[in-house]
Amino acid sequence: MPSSSASAVSSAPCNRADPDGRRAARVLALCQALYTSSVSIDLTLTGLVGYTLAADKSFATLPFSLITVAAALTTVFASFLMARIGRRAGFLLGAGIGAAGGAISVYAIFHHSFWAFCAGTATVGVFQAFAQYYRLAAADAVAADAKSRAISTVLTGGVIAAVLGPALAAWSKDWLAPVAFAGSYALVTGLGLLSMALLAGLYRDATLHSDAAAQTEPARPWRAIVRQPIFIAALANNALGYAVMMFVMTATPIAAVACGHSIGDGAQIIQWHLVGMFAPSFFSARLIARFGVLRVIGAGIVLSALCGVLALRSTDLAHFYAALACLGVGWNLMFVGGTTLLAQSYRASERAKTQATSEFTTFAFSALGSLCAGQMLAHFGWTAVNAAIFRFSRLLLWRRSRSAGRADRPPRRRACECVPASNKENPCTRLPAKPVFRTMTARGRRFGTSCSRSRPNSCCSTRAGRSRPFTAPS
Repeated sequence: MPSSSASAVSSAPCNRADPDGRRAARVLALCQALYTSSVSIDLTLTGLVGYTLAADKSFATLPFSLITVAAALTTVFASFLMARIGRRAGFLLGAGIGAAGGAISVYAIFHHSFWAFCAGTATVGVFQAFAQYYRLAAADAVAADAKSRAISTVLTGGVIAAVLGPALAAWSKDWLAPVAFAGSYALVTGLGLLSMALLAGLYRDATLHSDAAAQTEPARPWRAIVRQPIFIAALANNALGYAVMMFVMTATPIAAVACGHSIGDGAQIIQWHLVGMFAPSFFSARLIARFGVLRVIGAGIVLSALCGVLALRSTDLAHFYAALACLGVGWNLMFVGGTTLLAQSYRASERAKTQATSEFTTFAFSALGSLCAGQMLAHFGWTAVNAAIFRFSRLLLWRRSRSAGRADRPPRRRACECVPASNKENPCTRLPAKPVFRTMTARGRRFGTSCSRSRPNSCCSTRAGRSRPFTAPS
């Protein structure tokens, strides 16, 4: 049996069970909710716990930063491992590691060990590395015109976590009293185990629509993939957008407490930030379909810059809420748009290495932003943290304008494009043009390119992007 026929036969049961990839997207949305709930507990409490455990307070954000550092170091391995063992097995492994990370954090808090706490949060980062492929797994299971919808569906699971996550952190922090916060990290273990049960019972690897084509379509070199304008635009939005969001969000709970607000106020600020991060997923796919992906990305950049404007105006509680909400909405628009571009930049046979490159770079920038947040806040203050947003926003707007210009630019034409009635009249139609320069003494003009086998009255010259015949002077 031909390979393409075998692929079609093997994919038939999966297509009948989930023809549009909707069931997989919904299951992954629930897993996204559990994963984001775990991370939101870390977002709310890890900075404060690190500040309590650290002898040097400038390292207070190190445990939180190690989440993204560990995710960056693991994401390449996770991509190639799941290409080998399947997405379902990889997701189960990641959820199990996340559950173990919560248990290690509980041990560290009981024994007042800062470095053990760093190890526990880093283990949760491995969970994050695997969970970041939820949206890409949903996008790979559907056709090109439905990718943004599948991505948005998965990210809507974060809305549940945005509402419940910080509340769960505050509700469970005294479960293991008198040791504060240990119960919250015990809850991280429970959420990881629940995610494993959900994946084992309901999720199955989806057979891609392009598997048959991928067997005959060769994979391009890595350099050819990463030099595509669409990949560069996707990577710039995902990496820089994530870095800005993590840079500001990591410093926010500590800054809120330093400005006279309570720990509960800091938790609620992060809660509304998470709502802003994931609530737009209900309509971001429709915005992309109506206005185009580049315009939606541009709106996200503007909203991220607006976060800096609001935070610099005042340090009262209302401005903290508004600034972090704008940051969350801006990140969502940029992230959904960037992921949509990324999903269109590779063939099925190139999926593992392209996604690994994108996710590793995104996490590396995110880790850098998170690590710099604590140092900048400790040495330069909250004002400097927000002023730095504008530099990143200008860079993203410049990258977006270049991507829009390349998208609107007509394809470059070859040097020799005039086609006479017969190929015998002009060798230009048989041989490619090479750049040579000829000075026409009669006119005193210089022509940009000429045919490699030019003859009087029968060759082409290119000037100002147009091909036209010319007559050599006598």
